[in-house]
Parts: sequence; C-alpha cells; structure tokens
Amino acid sequence: MKTLFWTCLVVAGLVVGGATLGKAPVRGTPRPHPNLAAAQKLTAEASQKVAAAQRANEFDLAGHGQKAKDLLEQASAELKLAVEAAEAGDSR
Repeated sequence: MKTLFWTCLVVAGLVVGGATLGKAPVRGTPRPHPNLAAAQKLTAEASQKVAAAQRANEFDLAGHGQKAKDLLEQASAELKLAVEAAEAGDSR
C-alpha cells in the first residue's frame, strides 16, 4: 500500500511539474514534450502496478485500488490536454 501511495504521489508531482511548457525560440516550432510523455508513461505504469496489487492481494483494496486507477486515468487525460494546450500555445 505504501508503494501505491508513493507511486500516486510521484505521478501527481509529474503532472503538476510537467504542465509548464513553452515554445522553442527557433521559428516558433513547438518543442517536444518529454516531461509530459514521461508522466504519461508513468501513469500507465502506475495503473498497471495497482492492477497487479489488486490481483496479488485477491481483494479490491476496499475500493481504493479502483479509485486510484480512475484517478490515474483522469491524470492521463489531463496530460493529453496539456500536450494539446502546449502545442496550441495556450498558457492558461
């Protein structure tokens, strides 16, 4: 359960930290989004780890495992929106 907590905490930090991107100064070409891509990968990995924990424990973890997976799915969707906003030059 500690691993789940720390995984979610790391993912949340990456989501918040990776959301601040700008444009490259060279001819207005958007920069790649390595931090967002890494955060996206980590949300998928975290979700897989939660599912593995659910299977290994043969319990639903009192519903917290599913809630964690739902939140990770929401984080993944927000990361996709962050990439789209960065590519559009939206600084909100």
